[in-house]
Amino acid sequence: MTQPPHEDKPASSPQELREHVERTRAELGETVEALAAKGDVRARAQEKASQVKEQAAVKAAEVKEQASVKASQASKQASVKASEVKEQAAAKAGELRAKAADMAHQVQDKLPEPVREKAAQGSRMTRDNPKLLLAAVGAVALVVWLACRRKQ
Repeated sequence: MTQPPHEDKPASSPQELREHVERTRAELGETVEALAAKGDVRARAQEKASQVKEQAAVKAAEVKEQASVKASQASKQASVKASEVKEQAAAKAGELRAKAADMAHQVQDKLPEPVREKAAQGSRMTRDNPKLLLAAVGAVALVVWLACRRKQ
């Protein structure tokens, strides 16, 4: 190592010489500390890892918050859409009921009288005894199921 040229004038008294030595020691101590810090790769790597870990935690918190906001927005939109679809379905169901009733009246008007009487009688029976209708539907379902099993 080379020493930089002295720009200071030589110390004239022992006190000035001591002060100059103390300043030089302090500068030398700072230089040694800086070199030691540069040379301590493990400590620098740990410091960098700590910084990266902290940045990752901050980013994760930001992403989590954004996801929460987006999920909340999506939930609200889904709720609005569901209510719209429900209203549309109710309207369509009403339209279909009206059309079905209209078609039933048209068909009923075209049927011969004995068939109308039997249909009315069947309708009254199912209204008066819904268990009978349930049993009939169950029997039909059983027959269909058995027929499907035989085909397989």
